[in-house]
Amino acid sequence: MADEPIPAQLSPYMVDVEEGKRYSWCRCGRSKNQPFCDGSHQETNIQPLLFIAKKTETVHLCGCKQTNDEPYCDGTHNIL
Repeated sequence: MADEPIPAQLSPYMVDVEEGKRYSWCRCGRSKNQPFCDGSHQETNIQPLLFIAKKTETVHLCGCKQTNDEPYCDGTHNIL
């Protein structure tokens, strides 16, 4: 089983989220529905991150899957 995430892209995804809505951010990088989970992690030991939007806004979700501020981009993609 794969234990390492793969970068879906080397830049963040700009996504509109709604306050109180639940989201499932893809941690493995294999989802075809980036940056959200589509169940592709089933062949890995990696689980998606479930989060609830604190407010309605546009956020930058990590695409490289290496952020230290999951699920948000922290700029790590700039050094990969």
